Parts: sequence; C-alpha cells; structure tokens
Amino acid sequence: MGETLNPMLRLAILGMIDGNGHPYSWSAIINGFDPELLKECPYAAIRDYLGQQPINEVGIPDARVTHVWTDNTEDAPKVAAMSLIPHVVQTPVEVIGLVDAVIIATDDGEDHVRRARPFVEAGLPVFIDKPLATNVPDLRQFIEWEKAGARIISSSGMRYAPELKGLSSNMPDMGDVRWVSSFSCNSWERYGIHALEALYPLIRDGVEGIRIEQGQNPKADIAYIRTCEGIHITIPVCSDAYGSFGAAQICGTKTSKSIRLTDTYTAFRGQLLALVAAFRTKTTPCPFSETVDMMAIIIAGIRSREEGSRFVLIDEIKKEIQGDDTPRSKHRVI
Repeated sequence: MGETLNPMLRLAILGMIDGNGHPYSWSAIINGFDPELLKECPYAAIRDYLGQQPINEVGIPDARVTHVWTDNTEDAPKVAAMSLIPHVVQTPVEVIGLVDAVIIATDDGEDHVRRARPFVEAGLPVFIDKPLATNVPDLRQFIEWEKAGARIISSSGMRYAPELKGLSSNMPDMGDVRWVSSFSCNSWERYGIHALEALYPLIRDGVEGIRIEQGQNPKADIAYIRTCEGIHITIPVCSDAYGSFGAAQICGTKTSKSIRLTDTYTAFRGQLLALVAAFRTKTTPCPFSETVDMMAIIIAGIRSREEGSRFVLIDEIKKEIQGDDTPRSKHRVI
C-alpha cells in the first residue's frame, strides 16, 4: 500500500451550514488552535470540549488543514484564524491541485453529491460528513463513483465514542438482547446516523424495516426499527433536546446496560485519526457497504414518515438502490 507523496498530508475543509461547526472543531483537532480566539467560537459545545484539552496535546502529527472555504464567506477567515489554517479560498474548486484530500464538513445529505462531484472527478479522496446521502438517486451516485474507484469515506464520530469500546465483547453477559433505545437531538435526517452508528455492533443480521412516527411535540420523531434477528430498537429524535444527546439503553434477558456518550473530543479525534490513516494508506476505516446500509435505513425512515408512518422494509430501498425489481427475502438485506 502506497504512502502519499507529501510528508505532510494536506487537507481542505469545505462548507459550513447553520448548526454544524465542524470546520472549527475538526480543523482545531488536526491543527491545534488559538486559545484566545476559541473564546469567540460561536458554538458553545466546541468551546467547552476544546477548552478542556491541554493545548500542547492537541493536533494530529503529519496532517494539516491547509485550506478552508465556507458557504458564508464571512465565516472562513474566523475559522482559519482560530484553527490555524493558512489559506482561505474563494471557491471550493480552488483547492484542487493544492491538497491531498478533501473534507466536506456539512451534514446536508441532500446536497453532498453536488458538493463532492468536482473532487471525485478530479480523483481526490473525499471524506463527507454524515449522513452521506438521504435520497436514493444520490446514494446510487455515490455507489457508482465508489465502484469506479473513487475513494469516498463517510461516518459519524459516534462510531469512535470511547464509551462504546468493548460493548460487543460484553454482550454475552447480557443474555439475548431484546430491546435497545438510543436518543438523538436535531433531526432524523441530520442526526439519526449518530444513533445508528453507535448501535451498529448490535445489528449483526441486518435490519428488516423501520417506521417513524411524529410525536405530539412537532419537534420530535420516534423511529421504531426491527432487526432481522428480532431485536427492537427505538430512536427518539427531539430537535431541541441537545442536553440528552447520546443516552442509550440496552436490555437483555439477563441484565441491562445504560450508556451516555459524552466525550465528544475523543470521539472526533478518533474519527480524524482513522481518517488520516485511511488517506495515507489508501484504505478505509469502515467498509463502504456499511455506510450504504445505514443510509438505506435513514432513507427508509424518511419515507415512512412521509407516508403516514408506514413500516418500510429495507429491502424496498435496497432494490431501488440496485435498480433491481427481483423479489428478495426480507431477511439479511443489510
């Protein structure tokens, strides 16, 4: 496996939309940051978890965010100053030829194909913030690009949450898992993937289907998921309940376990370390097929909500993605 030709991996971080401060945080975790300018960061959570870190221990060796672009041109200089990024560009495509890989830092799954296209076509490796795609045509496009050799990576930082370490190895002590719940904030489209990636080790045989109900509170969705092995999963998503994000409960025939994902910095650092290693070694930190599987669940949930809380089989979405109308078993479709 070949190494990148540059001793310092050069990264561009592109895009920033309301409610998502990753250009500040991810760039700071990679580059380090100015502690005085951190006080001016508009995201309180980022100020909190970065401010708790010893400044001399922040940074990822042999990688640097060298270029930044944001949707609002007034934001980029602020991100660059705080997160020690030397170059602000006026258009995203200016970074082609100047960096080794691109990070698309927006969580708008409806717009990622447009944002990623010029870099995929230029042959650059691309990391795309979760969720990769929230509709079938866009997901199909990413699959086609990946099959043609494009290097596309997408994940939630919750995959790397330290609180989840050893979860799978401890499962036998719980007996047979019967029910799991994981709470998220924001929206199903933007943050449902956080809960799914955290729970993915429990979904050994795939998901049969999903139903989403809108709660009496218009800011809430409740996703009901049934796995192929009969585990029931509920994922409440309440847009304004940020203080409860990351709470999970696993109930088995022998005992139960409560988890709270609170160490955001370590989760994001783990995600970025894995990403830098993947870019350098031309590998992937998680199979692309897993990302496709989880996007199929997200898309099925959106469809369920739009169609009056219909129980949507994942097989229905998978057949559309594959362009195949051949009937399949509803089991082991993921």
